[in-house]
Amino acid sequence: MQHTVSLKTLIIASVSSTVVAAIALVTLILPAEYNIDPTGIGHKLGLTSIAIAAETDAQPSQSPTGNKGTDEFQIIEVIVPAGRGVEYKFAMPQHAKMTYEWLTEGESLYFDLHGEPEGDTTGYFESYTIATSNEMKGSFTAPFAGSHGWYWKNKTDNPIALQLLVKGEYEVIGLKK
Repeated sequence: MQHTVSLKTLIIASVSSTVVAAIALVTLILPAEYNIDPTGIGHKLGLTSIAIAAETDAQPSQSPTGNKGTDEFQIIEVIVPAGRGVEYKFAMPQHAKMTYEWLTEGESLYFDLHGEPEGDTTGYFESYTIATSNEMKGSFTAPFAGSHGWYWKNKTDNPIALQLLVKGEYEVIGLKK
């Protein structure tokens, strides 16, 4: 007995397998391999941490205080206490560039990415981004020499850990007291 497959069945099977492959690519492979997560599902499943861990394993670890930036990502852990805010800063010369990404395990933080000019005693600062989110990635060029970084505020009753990945032209100042 010979079975024949109709053209319609072949087309349906081909289209179905292409759709399944595309879904797997976007939701599983890109987040796990490349830390690209357009749907957010990879982060919820913990797959983006696989890509970050792979990057970490491939790079030498660096101490978060006093190191100059490099072409490799430096990974910094920051704890934002319950109901409080912290500031983490980098010294950067004018026109220096920094690429960054920070993320929590899902909890959102109010944040202000800003800079303060070197030597200024007036309390002036310039905000670049103010929002509430559980992650952010991007890059910026320092418009002036000084300290640049984030203020994060935790409005919950529990401490929130965040992972900050940075690379570029900077020197770590660290947590601002």
